[in-house]
Amino acid sequence: MRAAVFKGPDRKLEIETIDDVRPEPHQLLLKVHHCGVCGSDLHMTESHSISALPVGSVMGHEFSGEIIEIGSALKGRFKTGQRVAGFPYIQCGVCEACKRGDTTFGACTAAKGIGLGQHHGAYAEYVTIGANGAHALPDIVSSEEGALIEPLCVGLHAVDMAKMERGATVLVIGAGPVGLAVMLWARFLGARHVIVSERAENRKATAARFGATDAIDPNQSLTAQVQAIAGKGPDIIFECVGAPGLLNAVMMDAPRGAKIVVAGVCQQMDQILPVIGVVKELTLQFVLGYRPADFDYVIEMIAKDRVEVQHMITDRITLDQLPDAFEALRKPTTQCKVMVGFQ
Repeated sequence: MRAAVFKGPDRKLEIETIDDVRPEPHQLLLKVHHCGVCGSDLHMTESHSISALPVGSVMGHEFSGEIIEIGSALKGRFKTGQRVAGFPYIQCGVCEACKRGDTTFGACTAAKGIGLGQHHGAYAEYVTIGANGAHALPDIVSSEEGALIEPLCVGLHAVDMAKMERGATVLVIGAGPVGLAVMLWARFLGARHVIVSERAENRKATAARFGATDAIDPNQSLTAQVQAIAGKGPDIIFECVGAPGLLNAVMMDAPRGAKIVVAGVCQQMDQILPVIGVVKELTLQFVLGYRPADFDYVIEMIAKDRVEVQHMITDRITLDQLPDAFEALRKPTTQCKVMVGFQ
């Protein structure tokens, strides 16, 4: 099969023909339809990354596809031709968390991340997934929308973990895919003000389509601007960028008693001044991933036309175009979500 292969830190991906993958007894083989490019993929290929991605890895964890082969232990549970969104983790099935049926992200410490270095991902024509990772797509949900389920679930989980009250004033820093997903669900689940801090005009426009009620200038005091709009400072601040130094800057600017939800992934050593958090009695909430139930919820909301998500996609490319598009994302201009199509 053809795949985009990681050749080493700071090196360009290469399209190669690699060995075909086959499903183990409790796995399914998918023909990949679409796969999104995630910022985490970019971070994993950089020389300073703390995520040691093995040379020869195939990334890609935001994907949808069609079941074309069923593992021997799963006969009768699935049908070939079914379209699914893939949950990008394969659990071990034997640890205590798996035995008690805990499918929460991170509960199984032996789980393999699909496209994250432990298991070949979906920057390829085919990928294998665990049986519990196949989330059926109704006919009304496109395969392209199916590949957006994963990043949408990241935002949903962040809003869930924030324990946001209805009518809250929310500030979202960054209007990339994670920031857009946070805005969507914050507004959908009852925030009165969803204010985005973003420099790029095109991303501000996209943010408005995802529920942002206002956009502010990241070069000025964020809290002061939020107060001018909402009459109060932000109740919750979602940091969705992950740049070194940003978390401390957010803490310095945040109003007393605010909750800061860290959804951006900073993969470098960083510093904060804890006394600022103490004096202001700030709450820091770090978030990771999502739950399988989030996948089903997002799929249902798309199927029922409760949310519109495809305008997150700014670029549609082929596998052969992926290496150049991947490098271009290191210094993005108009890109938001780049989607690789295999159909």
